[in-house]
Amino acid sequence: MKPNIKNIAVLTSGGDAPGMNACIRAVVRTGIYNGINMFGVLQGYQGLITNNIIPMDARSVSNIIHLGGTVLKTARCLEFKTDEGMDLAYEHLKLHQIDALVVIGGDGTFTGARRFAQRHHINVIAIPGTIDNDLYGSDFTLGYDTAINTVIEAIDKIRDTADSHDRLFFVEVMGRDSGCIALRSAIACGAEAVLLPEKATSLDELIKQLEVGAATKKSSSIVIVSEGHKQGGAYDIAKHVKEKFNHYDTKVTILGHLQRGGSPSSFDRILGSRLGYAAVNELLKGSTQQMVGLRGNDIRLTSLDEALTEHSFKLESDLLEMTKVLSI
Repeated sequence: MKPNIKNIAVLTSGGDAPGMNACIRAVVRTGIYNGINMFGVLQGYQGLITNNIIPMDARSVSNIIHLGGTVLKTARCLEFKTDEGMDLAYEHLKLHQIDALVVIGGDGTFTGARRFAQRHHINVIAIPGTIDNDLYGSDFTLGYDTAINTVIEAIDKIRDTADSHDRLFFVEVMGRDSGCIALRSAIACGAEAVLLPEKATSLDELIKQLEVGAATKKSSSIVIVSEGHKQGGAYDIAKHVKEKFNHYDTKVTILGHLQRGGSPSSFDRILGSRLGYAAVNELLKGSTQQMVGLRGNDIRLTSLDEALTEHSFKLESDLLEMTKVLSI
């Protein structure tokens, strides 16, 4: 039996990701097209607790598809993890007669959505919005493509100065538990080495790789370090490498939150639109406690239980092998 949904709210939670605004736009306009009253929750789960909930119409989401960040703002909310916080959030949803919720974010957002839906039996659909690409059930998460393009643009510029001065650059990218950004940007930028949280690489192995390049008269080298690498961050690794390998002048660049910002790529604008459109339609069909994700070129459902408990993402073995073969 299909639920009688009349009012839907959308929120973004956790870290922002390029493409979130395209997704918000699609959620709001798909709901309005189907005769639904739409609401936006400002500052994520914090906004549910503080009753920062506003009505939205088609014009509320005009001219936002090209913007980075999220017009609904986001926050991390410890209070929402408590029963009291969730109960207060539910009271505010009832106050606005909201029947269903679309949440956009990462695994922390999904964990909160699942527990909230189970505690208060509200209809919830989740959309994977994180640059880390670390959620099971979607080949690509919202913001990942833009983040990689941002990293590539930065490293291309670093390569110019590295070549000019015979330098070894250690470039740290985001990915505490996932090496997806590091691996793909390493292939795209022709990096000499990449250090990933999923793969143990000793400093001796890294030095041997760099020595091979130096012996074949490479004028510079780029090493991409995922921030979650077990040997430490880029500064620590660069310090240890420099003690044993001083062929180049060594420099470190931390790209940091630069990777989260900027206008979303065409891929992320389209992905955000597809996922937002699908989320509302799935709610109207009666789906709940599900994630909408991209598999192949199709939008598929994955239960929140599965999305949160299955291994998030396996790095492609061919790309791992290519980093060695193409770096000589």
